[in-house]
Amino acid sequence: MKKILIVDDSKEIRELVIATLEPEKYQVFEAPDGAKAVAIALLEKPDLVIMDVMLPGKINGIDATKILKRNQATKNCVVLILTGTDDTKLKEKGLKAGAADFFIKPFSPLELLEKIETTLDEHALTD
Repeated sequence: MKKILIVDDSKEIRELVIATLEPEKYQVFEAPDGAKAVAIALLEKPDLVIMDVMLPGKINGIDATKILKRNQATKNCVVLILTGTDDTKLKEKGLKAGAADFFIKPFSPLELLEKIETTLDEHALTD
Protein backbone atom coordinates (compact mmCIF):
# COMPACT_ATOMS: atom_id res chain seq x y z
CA MET A 1 0.00 0.00 0.00
CA LYS A 2 1.41 3.38 -1.04
CA LYS A 3 1.83 6.04 1.65
CA ILE A 4 0.78 9.64 1.00
CA LEU A 5 1.46 12.61 3.26
CA ILE A 6 -0.83 15.62 2.80
CA VAL A 7 0.65 18.89 4.04
CA ASP A 8 -1.68 21.89 4.16
CA ASP A 9 -2.58 24.38 6.89
CA SER A 10 -6.23 24.12 5.79
CA LYS A 11 -7.98 21.16 7.39
CA GLU A 12 -10.66 21.46 4.68
CA ILE A 13 -8.08 21.02 1.90
CA ARG A 14 -6.53 18.02 3.68
CA GLU A 15 -9.99 16.47 4.09
CA LEU A 16 -10.85 17.12 0.43
CA VAL A 17 -7.64 15.43 -0.73
CA ILE A 18 -8.26 12.49 1.62
CA ALA A 19 -11.84 12.14 0.33
CA THR A 20 -10.44 12.10 -3.22
CA LEU A 21 -8.03 9.24 -2.52
CA GLU A 22 -9.11 5.63 -2.66
CA PRO A 23 -8.74 4.35 0.94
CA GLU A 24 -7.95 0.78 -0.13
CA LYS A 25 -5.00 1.98 -2.24
CA TYR A 26 -3.33 4.50 0.07
CA GLN A 27 -2.28 4.94 3.66
CA VAL A 28 -2.71 8.66 4.32
CA PHE A 29 -0.98 10.93 6.83
CA GLU A 30 -1.66 14.62 7.49
CA ALA A 31 0.44 17.57 8.60
CA PRO A 32 -0.72 21.18 9.13
CA ASP A 33 2.77 22.72 8.85
CA GLY A 34 6.28 22.14 7.53
CA ALA A 35 7.87 21.02 10.80
CA LYS A 36 5.24 18.32 11.38
CA ALA A 37 5.49 17.31 7.71
CA VAL A 38 9.23 16.70 8.02
CA ALA A 39 8.78 14.77 11.29
CA ILE A 40 6.04 12.54 9.85
CA ALA A 41 7.96 11.99 6.60
CA LEU A 42 11.09 10.92 8.48
CA LEU A 43 9.02 8.47 10.53
CA GLU A 44 6.70 7.09 7.82
CA LYS A 45 8.76 7.57 4.61
CA PRO A 46 5.80 8.29 2.32
CA ASP A 47 5.87 7.48 -1.38
CA LEU A 48 4.27 10.84 -2.19
CA VAL A 49 4.01 14.16 -0.35
CA ILE A 50 1.35 16.65 -1.41
CA MET A 51 2.90 19.89 -0.17
CA ASP A 52 1.31 23.31 0.21
CA VAL A 53 3.80 26.18 -0.14
CA MET A 54 2.39 28.75 2.27
CA LEU A 55 2.56 27.08 5.68
CA PRO A 56 2.59 28.51 9.22
CA GLY A 57 5.74 28.33 11.31
CA LYS A 58 9.40 28.53 10.39
CA ILE A 59 9.38 25.88 7.64
CA ASN A 60 7.35 26.65 4.50
CA GLY A 61 6.59 24.09 1.80
CA ILE A 62 9.66 24.91 -0.29
CA ASP A 63 11.97 24.56 2.73
CA ALA A 64 10.25 21.33 3.81
CA THR A 65 10.74 19.95 0.30
CA LYS A 66 14.45 20.82 0.41
CA ILE A 67 14.82 19.11 3.79
CA LEU A 68 13.07 15.95 2.58
CA LYS A 69 15.03 15.76 -0.68
CA ARG A 70 18.38 16.24 1.11
CA ASN A 71 17.71 13.60 3.78
CA GLN A 72 18.87 10.06 2.98
CA ALA A 73 15.72 8.54 4.53
CA THR A 74 13.26 10.68 2.54
CA LYS A 75 15.11 11.67 -0.63
CA ASN A 76 13.05 9.22 -2.72
CA CYS A 77 9.70 10.67 -1.60
CA VAL A 78 7.99 12.28 -4.56
CA VAL A 79 6.82 15.81 -3.73
CA LEU A 80 3.86 17.31 -5.53
CA ILE A 81 3.39 21.00 -4.75
CA LEU A 82 -0.25 22.04 -4.24
CA THR A 83 -0.55 25.81 -4.04
CA GLY A 84 -3.05 28.63 -4.44
CA THR A 85 -0.79 30.71 -6.67
CA ASP A 86 0.31 30.35 -10.28
CA ASP A 87 3.54 32.29 -9.62
CA THR A 88 6.24 31.19 -12.09
CA LYS A 89 9.10 32.07 -9.71
CA LEU A 90 7.47 30.06 -6.93
CA LYS A 91 7.09 27.13 -9.32
CA GLU A 92 10.77 27.37 -10.24
CA LYS A 93 11.74 27.43 -6.55
CA GLY A 94 9.61 24.36 -5.87
CA LEU A 95 11.07 22.41 -8.77
CA LYS A 96 14.60 23.49 -7.82
CA ALA A 97 13.93 22.31 -4.25
CA GLY A 98 13.14 18.86 -5.63
CA ALA A 99 9.39 18.82 -6.26
CA ALA A 100 8.30 16.60 -9.14
CA ASP A 101 5.40 18.77 -10.24
CA PHE A 102 2.93 21.54 -9.37
CA PHE A 103 -0.84 21.54 -8.94
CA ILE A 104 -2.82 24.78 -8.55
CA LYS A 105 -5.73 25.36 -6.13
CA PRO A 106 -8.63 25.39 -6.60
CA PHE A 107 -8.33 21.96 -8.15
CA SER A 108 -10.52 19.27 -9.59
CA PRO A 109 -10.39 16.25 -7.25
CA LEU A 110 -10.44 13.91 -10.26
CA GLU A 111 -7.55 15.75 -11.92
CA LEU A 112 -5.60 15.63 -8.66
CA LEU A 113 -6.22 11.89 -8.34
CA GLU A 114 -5.02 11.39 -11.93
CA LYS A 115 -1.90 13.47 -11.19
CA ILE A 116 -1.19 11.45 -8.03
CA GLU A 117 -1.55 8.13 -9.83
CA THR A 118 0.50 9.26 -12.83
CA THR A 119 3.24 10.67 -10.60
CA LEU A 120 3.44 7.49 -8.52
CA ASP A 121 3.47 5.32 -11.67
CA GLU A 122 6.24 7.41 -13.25
CA HIS A 123 8.28 7.26 -10.06
CA ALA A 124 7.83 3.47 -9.83
CA LEU A 125 9.29 3.14 -13.33
CA THR A 126 12.43 5.07 -12.36
CA ASP A 127 13.09 3.12 -9.15
